[in-house]
Amino acid sequence: MGCSGCETGRGNTNTNTPPAGCGSHGTCATQGCNKFTVFDWLSNMALPTGEEVFQGVEVRFKNDRKGYFLNVDKLPLAVGDAVSVEASPGHDIGTVSLTGELVKLQMSKRGVAFEEMKKLYRKARQTDIDKWNEAIALEKPTMQKARQFAIDLGLNMKIGDVEFQGDKTKATFFYTANGRVDFRQLIKMYAENFRVRIEMRQIGARQEASKLGGVGSCGRELCCSTWLSDFRSVNTSAARYQQLSLNPQKLAGQCGKLKCCLNYELDSYLDAIKEFPQGNPELQLKKSAAFNVKVDIFKGLMYYIVKDEPGVFHPVPVERVKEIILMNRKGEQPEFLLAEQPASKQVKKAEPDYANVIGESDLTRFDRKKGNPNQRSNNNNRNAGGPPKNNSNNPRPNNGPRPNNNNNNRPPQNKPRPNNNPPRNNPPQNEAPK
Repeated sequence: MGCSGCETGRGNTNTNTPPAGCGSHGTCATQGCNKFTVFDWLSNMALPTGEEVFQGVEVRFKNDRKGYFLNVDKLPLAVGDAVSVEASPGHDIGTVSLTGELVKLQMSKRGVAFEEMKKLYRKARQTDIDKWNEAIALEKPTMQKARQFAIDLGLNMKIGDVEFQGDKTKATFFYTANGRVDFRQLIKMYAENFRVRIEMRQIGARQEASKLGGVGSCGRELCCSTWLSDFRSVNTSAARYQQLSLNPQKLAGQCGKLKCCLNYELDSYLDAIKEFPQGNPELQLKKSAAFNVKVDIFKGLMYYIVKDEPGVFHPVPVERVKEIILMNRKGEQPEFLLAEQPASKQVKKAEPDYANVIGESDLTRFDRKKGNPNQRSNNNNRNAGGPPKNNSNNPRPNNGPRPNNNNNNRPPQNKPRPNNNPPRNNPPQNEAPK
């Protein structure tokens, strides 16, 4: 949506060729794929009688760059129209992203005065659009060459983005650097090779992430590239107030700085933490002392460890902690942390799990062998009192008694059963009967 204004479909106003995103060609109202979009919720509402439409227009250029221009000729414009606007020097080509009364609110939000607005010349002609597309096609190869020139000169800087003006007479190079950079020789090389007017503009790490875009650890697009335009300073104290571990790998964003979202809920934490005693108060009990190790702000609990029991965490409400602090100031020491004496711990008996009676949820049930393991020994005891039977299919010599694994009260194989009949001349076990 809004494909003609985003980076992928920027400059594509040919209705015969579909843009890189949706097929609306930048004429939809939501402009969901654009950066810093503003939904025009006044588009379907008529102005009061006698009121004139505000002639200011918001025009979008590459990435997050926007400008506000005055429609002097009162041209009928719609969102997604390519227009030619005033630039210094020459003219530039952009896409209309907002019209009407909401432009006033955006101008006041960004601090743009009405006197600073430049003129909007006309709707872009086909020749203007063709030259604009040629300028857009030069940006990526120009950025690659510009980076190589900076590396050859040994400058400690990074070229993050290049933007050509719509009339191909000016190119703006956005770069990041830790300190001041002497790029006078670099500008001469750029002017000789690219044959355009050169402008170097230094930006911060967060502005660079805003231009490049990406997906954060939360799974959403970066706030700085979608809606956040006010980059406030973020300190590590914001993480401490929210009881977060000071892990730089988790607290840093793609720009390498602390995440801007650490400031979103900071005010709620600061309001909730006012009810807690300041510092880490140590509580004196009759038998020993208790030390604070953890705080749960929204549950109103403070976790303490008693000196005699260092491995047990005791959750204590904030009201009880304040009460114990007042008692310690008066010279009194309670016996327990909680107001009520803790009940003795009783060991619960293991109850049968009726949901797993037949062992269906046991992952190791397939490793067990099916059948009764004693079944084979029961079959072997059938011939314990006589000679082995001749089995032609599976002949196997019987060299001695076999172990009996059956738990039944049966006599072992090595002891003959009592028999009142006269003994028979049994053949030896290692020979087959005749």
